[in-house]
Amino acid sequence: MEEEVVRKSLLVKQEASSNTVDNGNGHVGDGANNNGGATVRPSDSSATAILVISTIVAACGAFTGGSVAVYSSLAENGIIADLGLTVAEGHVYLAEITPKNLRGGFMSITQSMTGYGSSLTYLIGSIISWRTLAIIGSIPCILMFLGLFLIPESPRWLVKIGKQREFEAALQRLRGVDADTSQEASDIKDYTDNLQQNSDDKIQNLFQRKYVHLLIVGVGLMLVQVLGGLYGFLFYMSEIFNSAGISSTVGYIVLAVTLIPSIFLGASLIDKLGRRTILTVSAMGNCLGCFLTGLAYLLQDHNWWKGISHILALVGVLVYMGSYSFGMVSIPWITVSEIFPINVKGSAGTLCNLVNWFASFFVSYTFNFLFEWSSAGTFFIYSSICGLGVLFIAKLVPETKGRTLEEIQSSLTDILQ
Repeated sequence: MEEEVVRKSLLVKQEASSNTVDNGNGHVGDGANNNGGATVRPSDSSATAILVISTIVAACGAFTGGSVAVYSSLAENGIIADLGLTVAEGHVYLAEITPKNLRGGFMSITQSMTGYGSSLTYLIGSIISWRTLAIIGSIPCILMFLGLFLIPESPRWLVKIGKQREFEAALQRLRGVDADTSQEASDIKDYTDNLQQNSDDKIQNLFQRKYVHLLIVGVGLMLVQVLGGLYGFLFYMSEIFNSAGISSTVGYIVLAVTLIPSIFLGASLIDKLGRRTILTVSAMGNCLGCFLTGLAYLLQDHNWWKGISHILALVGVLVYMGSYSFGMVSIPWITVSEIFPINVKGSAGTLCNLVNWFASFFVSYTFNFLFEWSSAGTFFIYSSICGLGVLFIAKLVPETKGRTLEEIQSSLTDILQ
């Protein structure tokens, strides 16, 4: 009953906010809103300096993860797994501090830094020594460490542990001194208080009936992200280029040039087109990229159209990696950080990371065996998985664009109640 009251309250507040009028003079509501002669702006109207700084700090971890991801040994794969937890925590933090109208873009840009790190490493890795490359990759780590002393704690976490004064101060700092945060603070506090009265953040609470849909979406997105062959492409890119008769140096340079605009395009469109639309397009591109790569190997195996097969292999890799960078690289993590309520967010993040790591290990371990069995068949299998991913996204993944975390979580946990 208490959860139903909170849900109705959120819906009423959402309807009220949709009826709010901006008269063009900074006055919000049906009439003027005076605050000692100063204009009070909505709490989600712009990006403040501290919000940008917080995003940059989180992005440093993602950039470092992207730099590390270029290497292919098992030891470095373990490092990526460790960094993956940092990246995931960064997503949860950003989801909790950014307003709804900026959340998708800010989080997408941050996760896209993984792609930028990979692109930079691909681009300069053949020019400088590996020692110099390692030093360059450590710079964001240092910046991230120093930046942690400047950014505020998550307001939602502060209210969860009962620090009301610190919660209000952190939210005001993130939204700006002129922002009216009373409505947002009330929504966050009401929803968090209700959740804490009903359950604690324990792993067994994740398996309640009301969280079944969330678990299917979260775990499913992790599997779609990884089982479509990412690490097959990523760890064995040189072998793919060489076996297709393409210089790995040329391939890496072309790949880096392709990744950067696709990353930027996805980040700029996420709050306009929506998460599900971009994710669907990305998965379809992955399906096409795997199919083209498999077709290229099939032509080579039968000595058909040799000149075309080499070009087709390069196009397939570029289509896959470009499509992956467009949305699949970031949106699964963004969605996971948005859909789970704060009382199970920690456990859910741990479970989704665990699934992602095991799936990554499975793809990395089996790729060589599959490739020896059938190079073309390997990528046709990945293409089929990506195709199933398109159906999964279309049927089960919710659209979260333009909604607060409380609105998203209330609507989703109500589905099976």
